[in-house]
Amino acid sequence: MKEEIPVRFQSICVLGLGYIGLPTASTFATHGLRVTGVDINPQVISLLSEGELHIYEPGLRTLVQAALRSGSLSVQRQTAPADAFIIAVPTPFKEGKKADLDYVIAAAESIVPHLRKGNLVVLESTSPPRTTSDILRPILERSGLTAGQDFYLAYSPERVLPGQILRELIENARVIGGIDPASAQAGRDLYSVFVRGEIILTNATTAEMVKVMENTYRDVNIAVANEFARLADRFGVDVWEAIALANRHPRVKILNPGPGVGGHCISVDPWFLVEAAPDLAQLIRTAREVNDGQPHFVVELLRRVLHGLQHKTVAALGLAYKPDVDDLRESPAIEICRLLAAEGAQVLAYEPFKPDAAVEGVSIVPALAATMDEADVLLLLVGHTSLRQLDPVVVAQLTKARVVVDCVNGWSAAAWEGLGFHYYALGVGDRG
Repeated sequence: MKEEIPVRFQSICVLGLGYIGLPTASTFATHGLRVTGVDINPQVISLLSEGELHIYEPGLRTLVQAALRSGSLSVQRQTAPADAFIIAVPTPFKEGKKADLDYVIAAAESIVPHLRKGNLVVLESTSPPRTTSDILRPILERSGLTAGQDFYLAYSPERVLPGQILRELIENARVIGGIDPASAQAGRDLYSVFVRGEIILTNATTAEMVKVMENTYRDVNIAVANEFARLADRFGVDVWEAIALANRHPRVKILNPGPGVGGHCISVDPWFLVEAAPDLAQLIRTAREVNDGQPHFVVELLRRVLHGLQHKTVAALGLAYKPDVDDLRESPAIEICRLLAAEGAQVLAYEPFKPDAAVEGVSIVPALAATMDEADVLLLLVGHTSLRQLDPVVVAQLTKARVVVDCVNGWSAAAWEGLGFHYYALGVGDRG
């Protein structure tokens, strides 16, 4: 299919209304396109129909409500005809750390009855290399149309940070990979409606590889930091001080360690490469195993400082996978709580951004004070701003606990110890 002039898309169907699909659909709608947002979860559709949201992201509520009020955005459970289709469904992994593409496959199958000549289909879901060409393309061609000849097909990964999605969706550079050059150009024509960052065109498999490489790079570097924390604990070193000093070298930038790696991207995507080429991705596999093992390191730290976990009450502060978001997907904080409960500890957890969270074996407490009241130890798992700013003077009056364990370098040791607390931090070994 030759294309010499920009393709004009008037209507879009976005499949999947989660952390990426909903902001994307709403942004297109507020830039003049008619958008149908589709999600198979009836609760999601019900909430959105009433102007309510099922996820938290700064500024998103205002954007979604404006898009709905304008009439440019509508939501439903069934795929609808459109000029362009964007697939933004989850791609978790299943048993054995294998990519679960069931949602992608189901979304593609739902498009087939509506696919027409000149349409564009874009996969945004993070996927193993060759998903677009080897899995998506054959499904869509069941329509009797040929990709690259009758319709455009491209892959364009999201590259945004939760907490800053609305800004980065517009300002970040966007990579668009087509199954042929015309498909990449058609993708550029669509996203240029709102993207102000550079739009770079390539082929679909390269774009898929770029996305998993970006997250794998981060994962490997975090694994180094987490391993440094374990070494510092053994050698009697303060890893946070050591990292700050090492980073004064002009060519060194060590990341911060923590209780593990979570979220739907960094903790998942590297496994796609391990699955695709297990004989080659040995460093990637090791980094994943280090980061997946970090919650066990935290539990062992608590076992040491509490002289055992049986019948101890732990106030777990924070459940999200990163600060100041409500996203609990693959959260290491949740894994730590589950491990502690399995060891016989009573875990009372507080998550300010998702007070209605549910974790098996863990008591979710909506009020911070109630979480700490009967605790033996306060465990800081997530560096939410509100948790980092806790005043130890106030906390001392709310709890009998006099042991705190800081997994994110969020508190001042001197401030807590000055009030009689025993302060322990991840990656800070006993210098005695």
